[in-house]
Amino acid sequence: MVKIIIYTGLSLPFDKAREILDSHDDIEVIYKRPIKRGDLGQDIKENPDIIGIIDGVFHQNSAVGHREILSVMKKGVKVFGASSMGALRASELDSLGMEGIGYCYNEYASGNVDSDDDVAVMLDSESLEALSVPLISMNYVFKNAVKEGIITQEEKEELSKISKETFYPKRTYAQTLSQSSLNSDKKGELIDFIRTSKNIKEEDARELITHIKTLVE
Repeated sequence: MVKIIIYTGLSLPFDKAREILDSHDDIEVIYKRPIKRGDLGQDIKENPDIIGIIDGVFHQNSAVGHREILSVMKKGVKVFGASSMGALRASELDSLGMEGIGYCYNEYASGNVDSDDDVAVMLDSESLEALSVPLISMNYVFKNAVKEGIITQEEKEELSKISKETFYPKRTYAQTLSQSSLNSDKKGELIDFIRTSKNIKEEDARELITHIKTLVE
């Protein structure tokens, strides 16, 4: 029996995660809420073979520590990270054995982003619904909007600056656009583009779970 623990719920809801990988035959998959400090010390008692860290708390509780992750890896557990807290920790520990996956991880690993603020969001602690938009997602969308000719590079820089300077719990597209100098037509066009853009953190979460699936099936 291969046992897998995956911390998610925010970047990818549990039901959508189970559509990709769920318990069956000789595989047991346990989906848990965003990881916080101390969780690994308790959950290692369940003897997992693989741990996937997607979401984690930043400010509501203490974040999962590097030593905690190193400790479970020393026990032979494979640890993967993506999307949010997982991407951040993987970029810090990839040289020591933690494997990072996806766009957000690559942004950290390349040095394009270097702060936990880039993936931090305000969430509803009960429903795990995101109440703000992570900076890394906004910059991803704005960058693609430049490629599509919807906004200029200068306008993208203005939007990114506004987003960066906004405290993460209040960071939303509506708030950013309201402070920008974009005219109403361009704002409307950009809003339409935002609505059809993929959620990069969700895509990374899906990629991590799919990667684990290929390892065990």
